[in-house]
Amino acid sequence: MRFTEYVRQLPDSGMGRRTSLWVRIHIDPFLLLALLGVCIGGLFVLYSASSGDWGAVQRQMVRFGVGFLAMIVVAQLDPRLFQQWGGAVFALGVALLVAVLVTGTDAKGAQRWLTIPGVVRFQPSEIMKLAVPVMLAWYLSRYGVPPRHRHLAVSLFLLLIPVALIVRQPDLGTSLLIAASGIFVIFLAGLSWKLIVSFAMLAVSMLPLMWIFVMHDYQKQRVLTLFDPSSDPLGAGWNIIQSMTAIGSGGLQGKGFMQGTQSQLDFLPESHTDFIIAVLGEEFGFVGAAVLLAAYALIVLRGMLIAVRGRDNFCRLLAGSLTLTFFIYVFVNVGMVSGILPVVGVPLPLVSYGGTSIVTLLTSFGILMSISTHPRT
Repeated sequence: MRFTEYVRQLPDSGMGRRTSLWVRIHIDPFLLLALLGVCIGGLFVLYSASSGDWGAVQRQMVRFGVGFLAMIVVAQLDPRLFQQWGGAVFALGVALLVAVLVTGTDAKGAQRWLTIPGVVRFQPSEIMKLAVPVMLAWYLSRYGVPPRHRHLAVSLFLLLIPVALIVRQPDLGTSLLIAASGIFVIFLAGLSWKLIVSFAMLAVSMLPLMWIFVMHDYQKQRVLTLFDPSSDPLGAGWNIIQSMTAIGSGGLQGKGFMQGTQSQLDFLPESHTDFIIAVLGEEFGFVGAAVLLAAYALIVLRGMLIAVRGRDNFCRLLAGSLTLTFFIYVFVNVGMVSGILPVVGVPLPLVSYGGTSIVTLLTSFGILMSISTHPRT
């Protein structure tokens, strides 16, 4: 008797029932535990970064609660529903982006929000972080992979629409993330290396035009500051200098919880949002930062495993894109705080203080869990 036949004849054990329970409720336990670990650790860092503001921590906990609820609800949906409704959500998102440019709420020189008086204020661009990869994964899987040239052209046009509208807000960081999510779908669809190199060369050749016609003065200053922060230490270079100082002063084990000088004495700007990992590095040192990055790596590896095991091309393209976009979130934030990338306003996933972005991100993991736990048909 073969080993596999022997195993099939064994009676159901408690462990088998527990495993099947996770599948029945459509939750990936490994992914859930990793996400909970990052979120709980993030609350401790946020408490310190906000100088002990318990109200900020409570608001973050509420957002986590909403996000995990959305994740669980979305995980119950069959992936075929994402295919059916992806186009409608994409169209709705584009319409809301147009509404932002017409009637959006202005804050800090950017028009990125829609406000429903007395109800909620939200960023429609967050919707596109999910709608774009769903739409492109549906389109490319429908017409077969690898895509033909005309389908590739349509995919790029669909991607360009929301990216251009978000650049107009202006929100360079979000536009880059959404562009990355779409590009990952196209890349995973099976482009030839000849096309990949051609697109890369085209993108490089477009950089001077973006510098002249697209980027605002403050965005140009951020790029210039990247190469020489000391050229304007009290202005554009202040953020990078203070963040690198905080990370470097933490050493191996850090100064201790709420013992950081850069954050607690308000030298570090945006310490509870974009630069929160500098607080972690100062107070918990290299060890603390390494633990967080290891947790992120486990989430990414699990997401890619789900993508590989996807039941069809749509599921594989969508899961791969969402996972790689999460990786880009982490890479860009850590890169800009450590001074190897320009500051583009990308929060650290599940750690930075935020609202809509947390719910959107956890919803994307709900999609991954749906793909992971729904059987092949």
